[in-house]
Parts: sequence; structure tokens; C-alpha cells
Amino acid sequence: MSEDRTEEQRKSYRPIDAAGFRASIARDWGPVDRSVVLPEGLADAAAEHRRKLSAALPGRRIAVAAGRAPVRSNDTDYRFRADSDFVWLTGCQAEGSVLVISGDGDATLYLRETAGPGEADFFANARDGELWIGPVPGLKDWSDALQLPCRPIEELPSAVRGAVPAMLTTYGVEPLLDAFVGGSGTQELRQVLAELRRIKDDWELDQLREAVAASVQAFGDVASELPEAVRGGGERWLEGTFDRRARTAGNGPGYASIVAAGNHGPVLHWVRNDGAVREGDVILLDAGVETRTLYTADVTRTFPVTGEYTPAQRQVHDLVHKAQVAALAEVRPGAPYRAFQYEAMRVLIEGLQDWGVLDVSLDEALGPDGQQHRRYVVCGLGHYIGLDVHDCDAARPETYFAADLDVGMALAVEPGLYFHPNDETIPPELRGIGIRIEDNVVVHSDRLEILTEALPITTDGLEAWTRSHLPQ
Repeated sequence: MSEDRTEEQRKSYRPIDAAGFRASIARDWGPVDRSVVLPEGLADAAAEHRRKLSAALPGRRIAVAAGRAPVRSNDTDYRFRADSDFVWLTGCQAEGSVLVISGDGDATLYLRETAGPGEADFFANARDGELWIGPVPGLKDWSDALQLPCRPIEELPSAVRGAVPAMLTTYGVEPLLDAFVGGSGTQELRQVLAELRRIKDDWELDQLREAVAASVQAFGDVASELPEAVRGGGERWLEGTFDRRARTAGNGPGYASIVAAGNHGPVLHWVRNDGAVREGDVILLDAGVETRTLYTADVTRTFPVTGEYTPAQRQVHDLVHKAQVAALAEVRPGAPYRAFQYEAMRVLIEGLQDWGVLDVSLDEALGPDGQQHRRYVVCGLGHYIGLDVHDCDAARPETYFAADLDVGMALAVEPGLYFHPNDETIPPELRGIGIRIEDNVVVHSDRLEILTEALPITTDGLEAWTRSHLPQ
């Protein structure tokens, strides 16, 4: 090889600067399908959500952003997941987009327009260019799908200009919006949105039903892979099994799955999922599929690896099941939000007293200066579900924990007992056992809809369910 050729190879150059490349890349591209396919009813549901927000904040200007994917390292990002309030108001999941609602309630969506082959971003932008990431819907595509006016993101500054009336924004989500508006009214806006989202409409409830149905299927997948987990795959194998179904049936897992075998069961947020699975263990699986519209289930069952509980495991599970039944009986319109949690705690406390674990009265344990039973159940026993696994957390306490249940609320109800392996206050045979049952329910005027009823909650039922999924 000649010295001139070697020297040429040492030079740094970029193909995108080459005139020949730029002339070639800009021509002879056929049509591309950039249409947006949305579930039936999504656009109408989002429009109604915007109407509710405008009615709750009359005359206010509002800007809500989708956000951007966080950087994982260097030029690689985590998978993008749009801001939940933004999705509730738009049904759109386009990264970097911003919804602006005027004081009159008129809404406009601002997005990045797709770069064509004649533009440098088409081939030179590895993060957003179509040559790198594939076809991306444009303004007209989104507008046709959502029945919502869409404008280029470059026009956002003029859309949010002015201080009268003050604009409410979701600060900290979109840098462009933060630069133009700042953090005006973020807490108030998030609070109002959370309180509106407590009551699910029919379309939202259908999304939750879909999420739960996929989750139930994924739980069965996990049970069928228990022998492989015992052979060496461990908790990681079971987590991957759930994730595969979640990604196929929906957007993916709705939160970091808890796959806790054996002594990991009492660890409330065991998300490392890197332990072994052994015969004789129970698996505490807390996981939920997130639909492609981003509504998520939140389900927990604790089932035996071999299809049969040990006497100690059965003892604890039976008590948690009794608490679950008592809790579900209290979920109805007009009941205090805390009522179902109180009933579950009452049952658990009485059981712990019967076992000689608690030596205080029920009244003392439930009193503000007691709470001794919390050693074995530190967490809360329920929460709202929806677009977020712990939905509506920005709501005021008086509209959440201190409020009454109402028709259209969707909840997770999840009593449990958690006996750590080194807890010397409990009998040795119970140490290392963690049991949780978590159902997803919807409050109706005349009934309680248990979305997770396809998964058994009794010890006998879960033993039979597990055996039915094990390879024969």
C-alpha cells in the first residue's frame, strides 16, 4: 500500500460532508407509511380529559410536556416513556412534544416535524433521523389521528409567550418549556390532574382490563417456567419470562417487577431478582403489564415452586387471604378510603396475637402511638392504579387517604406479611416467609369488579393453579 494511501486513511472525515453522498442520499426515496394507529376511543377520551381540565381551571393557560428519554450513557438512552399527565390529555406518545391549552380551552399540540431526505437531520441525526430510527409520524399524521391541531415545535415560544393570564406548566419535564415559562404553577397543575384522574371513564377501565388480562397470562407463563428456574435460571429467568409477555402483549412491564424467591419474599422492594429458586420456596411475584396506551396492572400472588405449600407457608398465606377477603368487603362507594386497609390490618393483628407474636391489644396496635404490627407489614395495603402504578399520588390528602371511595375508582388491594429470616421475634419456622396477595378492583355503584379474579387467592386454589402450569 502506498504511503499516500496510508496517509489518506489516517485523515478524519465525515461522509455527511461529502457532496456526492449528500446528493445521492436526497433522491429516489419511495413513499413511507407514517400513519398513527390508535386504539378506538382514545382520541375521544383524551378530548374529554382536556375538557375536564379546562373546566377545573377556567381561564387558565396550561402547558404539559411529553418529556424526553433520559440518557443511559454517552449516546445511548433509556427507552422513552411519555409523561402520564401528557398521555392522559392527548393520547400521544411523541417524544419532545408539548400540549398547550389556551384560557378559552382551545388545545394545540406542538411536535417536531419529520425531516425529509433533503434535510441533514434525515441522515445526520442518529437520535431522531428517520434513516437511523425508522419512519416517524409527522404533524399531519398526529393531527389526523388525534383530531387535534398540531404545529411545529419551533412555534412553541410564541405560543407560551406572555404572563397574563399566568401559565401553569409541568416544570422539569421539557427543557424548552422550562426555558420559556419556568416552573409556574407546577404543583397546582399536577394536583388538579391527579384528582381528576382518580375517577376512570369507561375507556380507561377497558385499558386496565386489558392490562390485567395480559398480566394474568404472564403469571401463567412464569409458573410454567418454575422448573427451569430451579435448574439454574433463578429469579432472573422468571423475570425475563414475565418481561417477554409484557413486551409482546403491551408496552412492557409497568414498573420494576418483584420476583422474590424464598428469603427474598419479605423484602418489600426486592427488584434485584438475581437470586436462586429452590424447591420448597414460594415465589412472591409482584408484576404488571403496561398496555401500549400506558395503563398498568399491579398484581401480586405468592405461589409454591413445587405446587404445594409447606405447613408454615400455608399458615401465613391463609392469614393473608383472610385479610384480603375482609379488605375487599369494605371496598364500596361512600366507604372511607382507609376502611379496607383498617379491616385488613385488624385481621392480621388478630392473627399475630393468636400466634403469640403480638402481645398488645388490638386498640393499642392500631393507635397512633402503637403500630407494633407494622414490623411485619411496613407498607400500605392499597393505592390507586391507572396510568401510573401508584396513580394520582399528587392528589391532596383530603382527596386521597382521607376521602371516601367513589364509583369509577380503580384500586390495588394488597395485604401481606413479611417475616425476615433474621427476625427473632417470630417462631423459627415462620422466618424467611413473605406473603402478599394483590388484587386490582374497580368500584361500581352496585358491585365490586375484581379485575384479577382469574388468578386464585386461596392456598388450595394457588396450589392447583401452579400445578396446572407445571410441565407434565
